[in-house]
Amino acid sequence: MNLSPMYSFGKILLSFGVLLILGGGLLMLLSRFNLPFGRLPGDIRIERENFTCIFPLASSILISVLLTLLLNLALRFWRR
Repeated sequence: MNLSPMYSFGKILLSFGVLLILGGGLLMLLSRFNLPFGRLPGDIRIERENFTCIFPLASSILISVLLTLLLNLALRFWRR
């Protein structure tokens, strides 16, 4: 069966959509646990009268390290 490129592109878009929905659901679930992401030392927070800017530098680095460790462990067990 020879599938058109449009069919493959549609599958890719659906896969990204499912990943976005799962990621959003995970973030909503984690928000119930009151984790300090965005309030860690090293996170930049600028508050003014009608303006708030948050740059979660330390939180982003922590999440990156955790995801890297998780993916490395998953790939290590997958290749066995």
